[in-house]
Formats: sequence, structure tokens, C-alpha cells
Amino acid sequence: MPRFHSFVVFAEMRTGSNLLEANLNALPGVVSHGEVFNRYILGRKDRTELFGITMEERDRDPGRLLRKLREETDGLPGFRFFHDHDLRILDEVLPDPGCAKIVLTRNPLESYVSWKIAQATDQWKLTHPKRLKTAKVRFDVPEFLAHLRDIQAFQLLILNALQTTGQTAFYLDYEDLGSLDVLNGLAAFLGVEARLKTLDDTLKKQNPGPIEDKLENPEALAEAAAAVDVFNLGRTPSFEPRRAAGVPTALASEAGLLFLPIRSGPETPIRDWFASLGAVTEGFEQKSLRQWKRRHPGHRSFTVLRHPLLRAHAAFRRKIVMGEAQDLRRILINGFLAELQPPGAPFPTPEAERAAFLIFLNYCRLAVAGQTGARVDPSLCSQTALVQGFAGFHPLDHLLREDRLSEGLARLAAEVGVAAPRLGPDPAAAELESIWDESLETAAAEAYARDYMGFGFARWRG
Repeated sequence: MPRFHSFVVFAEMRTGSNLLEANLNALPGVVSHGEVFNRYILGRKDRTELFGITMEERDRDPGRLLRKLREETDGLPGFRFFHDHDLRILDEVLPDPGCAKIVLTRNPLESYVSWKIAQATDQWKLTHPKRLKTAKVRFDVPEFLAHLRDIQAFQLLILNALQTTGQTAFYLDYEDLGSLDVLNGLAAFLGVEARLKTLDDTLKKQNPGPIEDKLENPEALAEAAAAVDVFNLGRTPSFEPRRAAGVPTALASEAGLLFLPIRSGPETPIRDWFASLGAVTEGFEQKSLRQWKRRHPGHRSFTVLRHPLLRAHAAFRRKIVMGEAQDLRRILINGFLAELQPPGAPFPTPEAERAAFLIFLNYCRLAVAGQTGARVDPSLCSQTALVQGFAGFHPLDHLLREDRLSEGLARLAAEVGVAAPRLGPDPAAAELESIWDESLETAAAEAYARDYMGFGFARWRG
């Protein structure tokens, strides 16, 4: 029985994936159909239909094209997939051990510069050296760092999916594409009998030579290198995405108090406390919030910090248990093998909830580090990032702590000359208490290390 029924090549632009595909297609019994799930082409440039399916039909249901590709290809079928292709297809291929995974990487600095040159010359393939187009390009440090973050986040997403499903992949570096032995090793991995006698030589290397010679501003390489941990080259540095100021979430009281909530914090009790002070204004834009500030001299702004473990569990309860974040539930189930109940249904045992919550904390760790390839929900990001985002509009007057919240709000009310209403209870602590153990403390500390260090959080259950 064949080991695999299909394969996918995970790669990126300018990593040599065209050359790899040419050699794969030179193997009798192997057919790679190109970038089948690229949002702008259908496998190859100018192709309008594949296996009777148009681009529009593919976009409506990518799984249907994958099934047709597997069923109607004469031989072992496959395709190339990059981080910006249709991510829905990952639900089909990543958990499937019958789909072979080939991971092709290249030094990201080289691939970035090659991509910039290809953009400048509009030459994406070279089949004859006489047709070579050359150009010097400008090295954009922020763009490169974003490029680095995106591709490594995608690689880590693949790696985690393989780890959690007990699979392995065949890893190739750009330099391996010149080795006949390595590519024949790939053929053995795929389980095909054929072997290459020679390598495909139709595609030529486009930009040989030192990187510095290809740049208008080679001095920018030093700035880029300073932003990267050169002693951890196997992984991208953890860059949590910056957050906006969160102005639309702000609550303002005519008493002169302005609250910028941290998602998954004690929002409901504070909202009720705010309402007890009188009329509440919300739905601000930056212009309208500045106008409110001008109309309320002597105002005070604040937010409330919650223990990272308690905050993560509150997010887990709302987003995952209650089903508010359906896409994230699907990722946890399919990519991380979380055993979840239907939305709104309780877990059968505290142990079952603890196991699912641990998986959620692991996902949070990856998300906070910018390693999921997806937008990080404000409920999951670090409180450090949110507070820094608030400061992008204007620094806050106070950072209150939930464990001393009644005292903090009383002092705040006194600053603006009003009596402090009573603060209502929040059930979050009791919900966490029912499943707490040491493993949760450890996982939360790993996921939210910036908050623990920056705000001095100790263990939740000391």
C-alpha cells in the first residue's frame, strides 16, 4: 500500500520552489500542479481552469479542487503552498498523514533581496543567462522584519501541527536543490520507485554574488541584524504585533473618568461601576475623544491589570467554551487536537477543561510571539502590548490592579471629587479555582512572560 496519496510543498517566493517542482515533475509517477491555492493564479499563470474547476469555484470551495486533484491525477499528485495562499486548505492537509509534507526554506535575507530584485526587474524565472536582468534595490528594514516574521510564523505553524499529530516532513534548504542524492532521497521519502539520473537545468540562478553588491544601501544590513537574535537563527525572534490605541473601546463618565478596558479583564463590574456614576459615553474616535478631554479638564484615565492566568482563563471561557471565536475553536480542534464540547456546553470533568485550557495557553504563547500567522485577538495578546497601544494615543494616569480594585477605584473617584459606588463581584476567580494546578501556572508564565516580568506578577495561587 502506498505510503502517501498526495503531497504538498511548503515554501515561499524566491526559495527555489520552481526548481524543486521541475525536478519532482521529472520523476515518473509524480505530478506537481503548481500554486493551486494561490489567490491570484490557478496553479500556473494564465490558467483559468483546473480539473474542470474555475478560480471562482475554487475560492468558494477549495476542498473540492483538492479532492479532484487527488482523484484525477495520474500518479502521485501535489502542489506548492506559501504562507499567503488560501489558509482554509490547511485544515485538509495538515492533519492528514496520507499527505506528504515537504518543507523548503532559504536564508530569509537572500530570499527577501531576491524578491526585491524580481519586483524591480519583473523577471521571476531565468532559463537562459543571456536574458538575465539585474538591478540594485533598496533594503527596507521594517519590510524585511515583517517578511521574516511572516515566513517564520508560518513555518512554526507547520511544525506545531506536525508535532501535535505525530507526523514528520522532508526538510530541504535552497542549497539542497543542487544535490542529486538529496532529491533522490526525497523520491524515496515519497515512496515512488523512480529516481533522477540528472537534475533539471532549465532554471538558472538569477542573482549570484554577495548580498551587499545587490543593494543601494548595504549599510541597512547592520540595522536589520541588530533587530534579530543572531544566536537563535533556527527561529524567528518573537515580535508581538503592535496594538492600536483601542480608542473605540473607551468608556467616559461625565464625572471626568475615562476607562480604557483590557479585553478579558474585569470589564463588566467596571462598566456597572461606571454606570453608577451617571451617563456613560462610548464609541469614540480619536478626534471625538480629544474633544471629550478638552471639555473635561481635570479628567483621569485608567485601565485595570488582571493576573495573566486569570485573564487567559476568562478569554478561554468566553472565546472557546461559549463559542464566541468559531475560527479559533476550529484551529484548536484541527491544528492542536483540543477536545472541546459544543459551544456553551460544560466540560464533563475539571480534568477535561484543564487539558483544553492548557492547549489554549500554548496557542496564546505562539500568538503573542507572532508565530501563528493570524491576527491576534485583543483578548489573547499581552497586557503590555495593549498598554503600549493606549500610550500611542496618550499615556494613562493610572494602572490599577484587579486584586486591589475597590481601593484603586475609590482613590480614583476621590481625585475627581465623586463618591465611589460599590464594585460588583466577578465570577472569574472561582471558575479558575475549580481547575487550577501547577501546569497552568507554568504555561501562563511562558505565554505572558512580558506581563509577568514587566508588571511584576507573581503566581496566581501563591
